[in-house]
Amino acid sequence: MAILTGIATRRASRSAMELCEVIDISTERGLLGDSRGKPGRRQVTVLSQESWQAACDSLHTDLPWTLRRANLLVQGLTFDASHVGWRLRLGDAELEICYECDPCPRMDEQHQGLTAALQPDWRGGVCCRVIRAGTVRLGTRVSLEPAAL
Repeated sequence: MAILTGIATRRASRSAMELCEVIDISTERGLLGDSRGKPGRRQVTVLSQESWQAACDSLHTDLPWTLRRANLLVQGLTFDASHVGWRLRLGDAELEICYECDPCPRMDEQHQGLTAALQPDWRGGVCCRVIRAGTVRLGTRVSLEPAAL
């Protein structure tokens, strides 16, 4: 079973990530209070805890997941190219996986070598569009399902 283990937003580009335990997700604004919340294919970013750990292991260090600057951290799932178009269900909320969240050079500003460590196997996470609104909290069950035809 996959679960939501982290929620983070940022008020503006390059601002600090702010952790929270519960958040509303809307189709218009993504995660409420997050600067990337406009409609589109990158409303919400989701990171796999296992993929983050693999990146940290390759660097021989432990780093807080918020350095990745993703919105949601899930445990029990990993992502790959076959998941584009699939749905992530988090309680009542539903997200469509749109594409890989490629690591940018900003990651090396956080920790040298992090950009390269996030490049293999979609370790940088996925960018998603909100399909159905809902409220999520830490511990919410997460499922990954093919899109309905």
